[in-house]
Amino acid sequence: MTSKTARDFPPDVLKLFDLFVHGDLDRRGFIDGAKQLAIGAAAASAFLDELRPRFAEAAQVEKDDPRIAGQILEVPSPEGYGTVKGYFVHPAKVDGKLPTVLVIHENRGLNPHIEDIARRLALENFVVFAPDALAPLGGYPGDEDKARALFPQLDQAKTRNDFIAAYGALKNCPIGNGKVGAIGFCYGGGVVNFLATKLPDLAAGAPFYGAQPAAEDVAKIKAPLLIHYAGIDDRINAGWPAYEAALKAAGVDYQSFIYPGVQHGFNNDTTPRYDQAAATLAWKRSVDFFNAHLRA
Repeated sequence: MTSKTARDFPPDVLKLFDLFVHGDLDRRGFIDGAKQLAIGAAAASAFLDELRPRFAEAAQVEKDDPRIAGQILEVPSPEGYGTVKGYFVHPAKVDGKLPTVLVIHENRGLNPHIEDIARRLALENFVVFAPDALAPLGGYPGDEDKARALFPQLDQAKTRNDFIAAYGALKNCPIGNGKVGAIGFCYGGGVVNFLATKLPDLAAGAPFYGAQPAAEDVAKIKAPLLIHYAGIDDRINAGWPAYEAALKAAGVDYQSFIYPGVQHGFNNDTTPRYDQAAATLAWKRSVDFFNAHLRA
């Protein structure tokens, strides 16, 4: 895990980094923005490099951990890109039918961090599928900048149908109990919210700092939701009041938590925006939530 934290960076630099991460700024734009904050180009470049993910340092569960079994899985997606490809992982010893969880990545595809998240859930005794939305474009390229650049090339209608197909694969998984939960981060959190409006049989959804669905679609949500937001995340949090009002009006079973003083991406332990206390609490709440709604 990285030794630096968000507190080691000027708040305005973190705002620029959020724009960079979400494709609104390239490297030059980040450095130019930092210059306007009276931060030199060399310091800005150093900040950007320090904020990049360190996957190996943060990994919690190795791929060859004997407690789990994982493989690359492909499932049909006729309404999407034709095939969904992703990481399928479960406990090495499966005793009976297990609950299943769909893991949805950020806007960089199935990178090592999301694979690690999938393995962590497998150790919690879930069957897990983490699709790679970038598979139709060659898959996660092994470089965050390249992955971020690829993402806008996706046809989001097809990509969303790919996630629906991935859900269907878990629902019909031979070692699954037929109950599917979904967890996602940033872009993936928005996809979880979307899936909740489209899948009446979704058993539980846990979006982390994800974009909200249209208010008129909220009434379609049948799944219980556990919604996580960062306290310092104006871009995403701006949509929360309307979403919460729609959830209440529709009588949706939901819990929401805003973690004070933490940044967007606080659960991602590969970067300095990670907040250990908030992430640990949010993870425990999510695992408890899935245990309550997916095991029966």
